[in-house]
Amino acid sequence: MNVATRKRKPAEEGAVFDRELEDLPQELRWREWMGRIEAVLFASATPVGRDGLARVVGQGVSVEMLIEDIQADLAARPYELILVAGDWMFRTKTQFADAIKAAADLGDQSLAFTEIEMGVLCAIAYHQPIDRAGLADIFGKEVSRDLLARLRYKDLIGSGPRSPRPGAPHTFVTTETFLATFDLQSLRDLPELELSKP
Repeated sequence: MNVATRKRKPAEEGAVFDRELEDLPQELRWREWMGRIEAVLFASATPVGRDGLARVVGQGVSVEMLIEDIQADLAARPYELILVAGDWMFRTKTQFADAIKAAADLGDQSLAFTEIEMGVLCAIAYHQPIDRAGLADIFGKEVSRDLLARLRYKDLIGSGPRSPRPGAPHTFVTTETFLATFDLQSLRDLPELELSKP
């Protein structure tokens, strides 16, 4: 049986997943592992961690080296494999953003922000954990529960620790989806705030 036939044959029911691929020559084994990692990342709607990727390759195989080879293969492609919040995901290269917008309404409209939503999201990002009273101090008015619910629905904010204020209100923090949405590895990558002097 040739290699192409073996690779295309569907897995039999109850068959054990072959991570090691010892029956393949080293070059083909490496290419198969690269393909598996690409397939897992392509199929995932969220970034995938190293541990998740390691489940589809042989023991002792360097996931990092496989990723480097995939990244090299993608150098001329309009998308890239990037590290986001410690996990890996595919992203369209920023130079193609205008082309994507021009093509059609392909963007996820649920991620379009109003000015106040963006302001509240920034306030939470820079001052987290922060409660509604803290947000009111920043904006000089109450921030609506509906607005916070929309940001939570988009999975951009979540619940943080209870505030030390009387009544121990809930606080808000940003999520990994927030980091992925704004191409941040961690909160340390947030731009520095330029505070206006009085």
